[in-house]
Amino acid sequence: MKDALIKFLKIGVPIIIGVVLIWVQFHKLETSEFEEIKIAFMDANYWWITLSVILGILSHVSRAIRWSFTLDPFGYKTPFYNRFFAVMVGYLMNMLIPRMGEVSRAMVLLKTNDVPFDKGFGTIVAERIADFLVLISFIIVVVWIQFDSLYGLYAEDISNMNPWKFIVWGIAGIVVIVLGWLFLKNSTNVIASKIRTFVVGIFEGVKSILLMKDKWKFIFHTFFIWVMYYGMFWVATLCFPETTGLSFQGIITAFVVGGISMVFTNGGLGAYPLGVAKILVLYGVLEVYGISFGWMVWTSQAIMILTLGIASFILIPVLNKNGIDSGENISA
Repeated sequence: MKDALIKFLKIGVPIIIGVVLIWVQFHKLETSEFEEIKIAFMDANYWWITLSVILGILSHVSRAIRWSFTLDPFGYKTPFYNRFFAVMVGYLMNMLIPRMGEVSRAMVLLKTNDVPFDKGFGTIVAERIADFLVLISFIIVVVWIQFDSLYGLYAEDISNMNPWKFIVWGIAGIVVIVLGWLFLKNSTNVIASKIRTFVVGIFEGVKSILLMKDKWKFIFHTFFIWVMYYGMFWVATLCFPETTGLSFQGIITAFVVGGISMVFTNGGLGAYPLGVAKILVLYGVLEVYGISFGWMVWTSQAIMILTLGIASFILIPVLNKNGIDSGENISA
């Protein structure tokens, strides 16, 4: 019963949230507006969408290449195709179960190349930290270029904030983390020992960024990945005449909000199109075209992930028959 409840919370709740968000977006639309959305999809320039998908694939290829730079310091030489398959399986799993993508990526290399799960997962955490820093940079850019508008919108809330609450909660959080680590470090309990080993493995993965020989290549690919992310979003705006003339402020704001909304549901189901559409409306795009654009971008990328993710599942055992059967490390 408990396991069933946990599975429901992990899988069912995000899907329900996604469905509710879809309902929120569509329930007020008139029949004529649905017809406009249908016409918008029929008349869209799919050459731009195809280019958007290609840029998305290039970002995933770059992510697979970048992963080798964090694995190399530990002596794990993995073929590019296994890392790419792992990346695509990870994205596919995130569409099914939120936050399972990182676990799935590490499991693929454990099965195909005998890369210990904790170290593989640690290198993925290291990548996510780098990506998070880039996302924060985008958020800072958005806040900077629209500071006046945002401050005017939230001026009253900001003036009522009590900074001491943040300080107290911050100190409490640090104390809990320190006490928890001291307990894990000194405990002889079997479960605590496993958690300790897992945490140490993660820290070793994060440390791999500092140990890697190709720091600049890692940085280049991190930059390239996000340029491709932004590029695939910008290129997609050219598929509709109504979104072609969007300003840089509008595009980058919608891009950032879309990226943040991806964490709330399975692969951004419902949340991504809604978040993007709401921002585009603020920049003068009619609601039906904001909705059309949001769903066009989400659907095209989702189809690409489903296609490459399923293909990866099929090809992993085909290209790694010996590795999967014997668990031996395959050199590049």
